[in-house]
Amino acid sequence: MKKSTLINSGISYLVATLGHTDEITICDAGLPIPDHVQRIDLALTHGVPSFLDTVRVILSESQIEGVIIAEEFSDVSPVLHEALLKELSKESEETGKSIEIKYVSHEAFKARTEQSRAVVRTGECTPYANVIFQAGVVF
Repeated sequence: MKKSTLINSGISYLVATLGHTDEITICDAGLPIPDHVQRIDLALTHGVPSFLDTVRVILSESQIEGVIIAEEFSDVSPVLHEALLKELSKESEETGKSIEIKYVSHEAFKARTEQSRAVVRTGECTPYANVIFQAGVVF
Protein backbone atom coordinates (compact mmCIF):
# COMPACT_ATOMS: atom_id res chain seq x y z
CA MET A 1 0.00 0.00 0.00
CA LYS A 2 1.15 3.52 -0.78
CA LYS A 3 2.73 5.18 2.24
CA SER A 4 2.26 8.88 1.47
CA THR A 5 -0.79 11.05 2.12
CA LEU A 6 -2.44 10.69 -1.28
CA ILE A 7 -3.96 7.23 -1.72
CA ASN A 8 -6.55 7.97 -4.44
CA SER A 9 -5.17 6.12 -7.46
CA GLY A 10 -6.68 8.46 -10.05
CA ILE A 11 -5.27 11.60 -8.47
CA SER A 12 -1.97 9.91 -7.69
CA TYR A 13 -1.57 8.94 -11.34
CA LEU A 14 -2.60 12.42 -12.47
CA VAL A 15 -0.02 14.13 -10.25
CA ALA A 16 2.70 11.67 -11.30
CA THR A 17 2.08 12.44 -14.97
CA LEU A 18 1.80 16.24 -14.79
CA GLY A 19 4.26 18.20 -16.88
CA HIS A 20 5.43 21.75 -16.30
CA THR A 21 2.48 24.19 -16.62
CA ASP A 22 -0.14 21.41 -16.93
CA GLU A 23 -3.33 22.40 -15.13
CA ILE A 24 -5.70 20.58 -12.81
CA THR A 25 -8.90 22.00 -11.38
CA ILE A 26 -10.20 21.33 -7.89
CA CYS A 27 -13.84 22.32 -7.69
CA ASP A 28 -16.95 22.49 -5.59
CA ALA A 29 -19.91 20.21 -6.19
CA GLY A 30 -21.58 22.60 -8.62
CA LEU A 31 -18.94 23.61 -11.16
CA PRO A 32 -19.77 22.37 -14.67
CA ILE A 33 -17.09 20.00 -15.95
CA PRO A 34 -16.37 19.92 -19.68
CA ASP A 35 -17.23 16.56 -21.25
CA HIS A 36 -13.78 16.05 -22.78
CA VAL A 37 -11.86 16.72 -19.53
CA GLN A 38 -11.17 13.82 -17.17
CA ARG A 39 -13.50 13.92 -14.16
CA ILE A 40 -12.26 12.58 -10.84
CA ASP A 41 -15.40 12.72 -8.74
CA LEU A 42 -14.72 12.51 -5.02
CA ALA A 43 -18.07 13.97 -3.90
CA LEU A 44 -19.88 11.70 -1.46
CA THR A 45 -22.36 14.10 0.10
CA HIS A 46 -22.62 17.81 0.90
CA GLY A 47 -19.24 18.89 2.26
CA VAL A 48 -17.49 15.53 1.95
CA PRO A 49 -14.73 15.71 1.04
CA SER A 50 -14.18 19.39 1.62
CA PHE A 51 -12.50 21.68 -0.86
CA LEU A 52 -9.74 22.58 1.59
CA ASP A 53 -8.96 18.98 2.57
CA THR A 54 -8.67 18.10 -1.11
CA VAL A 55 -6.42 21.10 -1.77
CA ARG A 56 -4.15 20.10 1.13
CA VAL A 57 -3.77 16.50 -0.02
CA ILE A 58 -3.04 17.44 -3.63
CA LEU A 59 -0.54 20.08 -2.49
CA SER A 60 1.21 17.43 -0.39
CA GLU A 61 2.04 15.48 -3.56
CA SER A 62 2.50 18.11 -6.24
CA GLN A 63 4.60 21.16 -7.01
CA ILE A 64 2.61 24.13 -8.24
CA GLU A 65 3.83 27.45 -9.53
CA GLY A 66 0.54 29.23 -10.05
CA VAL A 67 -3.16 29.18 -9.33
CA ILE A 68 -6.19 30.66 -11.01
CA ILE A 69 -9.15 31.70 -8.87
CA ALA A 70 -12.48 33.33 -9.72
CA GLU A 71 -12.67 36.97 -8.61
CA GLU A 72 -16.06 36.30 -7.05
CA PHE A 73 -14.61 33.81 -4.55
CA SER A 74 -13.18 36.47 -2.22
CA ASP A 75 -16.40 38.50 -2.17
CA VAL A 76 -18.94 35.69 -1.86
CA SER A 77 -16.99 33.21 0.30
CA PRO A 78 -14.28 35.27 2.04
CA VAL A 79 -13.56 32.81 4.86
CA LEU A 80 -12.81 29.88 2.56
CA HIS A 81 -10.97 32.15 0.13
CA GLU A 82 -8.69 33.33 2.94
CA ALA A 83 -8.14 29.74 4.08
CA LEU A 84 -7.05 28.82 0.54
CA LEU A 85 -4.61 31.73 0.44
CA LYS A 86 -3.22 30.61 3.79
CA GLU A 87 -2.62 27.08 2.44
CA LEU A 88 -0.91 28.49 -0.64
CA SER A 89 1.29 30.72 1.50
CA LYS A 90 2.21 27.76 3.71
CA GLU A 91 3.07 25.69 0.64
CA SER A 92 5.23 28.50 -0.73
CA GLU A 93 7.11 28.81 2.56
CA GLU A 94 7.66 25.05 2.83
CA THR A 95 8.95 24.66 -0.73
CA GLY A 96 10.79 27.96 -1.01
CA LYS A 97 9.01 28.57 -4.32
CA SER A 98 6.61 31.39 -5.04
CA ILE A 99 3.08 30.66 -6.23
CA GLU A 100 1.57 33.20 -8.62
CA ILE A 101 -2.09 33.93 -7.93
CA LYS A 102 -4.21 35.09 -10.85
CA TYR A 103 -7.83 36.21 -10.59
CA VAL A 104 -10.30 35.96 -13.46
CA SER A 105 -14.07 36.24 -13.75
CA HIS A 106 -16.07 33.12 -12.93
CA GLU A 107 -17.06 32.83 -16.59
CA ALA A 108 -13.39 33.00 -17.64
CA PHE A 109 -12.57 30.44 -14.94
CA LYS A 110 -15.15 28.00 -16.30
CA ALA A 111 -13.78 28.49 -19.81
CA ARG A 112 -10.23 27.88 -18.54
CA THR A 113 -11.20 24.47 -17.13
CA GLU A 114 -11.36 23.33 -20.76
CA GLN A 115 -7.53 23.26 -20.64
CA SER A 116 -7.30 21.18 -17.46
CA ARG A 117 -5.84 17.70 -17.61
CA ALA A 118 -8.51 16.76 -15.06
CA VAL A 119 -11.14 18.24 -12.78
CA VAL A 120 -11.29 16.92 -9.22
CA ARG A 121 -14.84 17.38 -7.92
CA THR A 122 -15.27 17.66 -4.16
CA GLY A 123 -18.40 17.66 -2.04
CA GLU A 124 -17.86 21.32 -1.18
CA CYS A 125 -21.03 23.41 -1.29
CA THR A 126 -19.48 26.83 -0.70
CA PRO A 127 -19.99 29.13 -3.71
CA TYR A 128 -16.95 29.67 -5.96
CA ALA A 129 -14.78 27.17 -4.05
CA ASN A 130 -12.71 26.35 -7.12
CA VAL A 131 -9.04 26.62 -8.01
CA ILE A 132 -6.89 25.73 -10.98
CA PHE A 133 -3.39 24.52 -10.09
CA GLN A 134 -0.61 25.09 -12.61
CA ALA A 135 2.13 22.50 -12.24
CA GLY A 136 5.63 23.64 -11.46
CA VAL A 137 8.90 21.73 -11.32
CA VAL A 138 10.68 20.35 -8.28
CA PHE A 139 14.14 21.41 -9.47
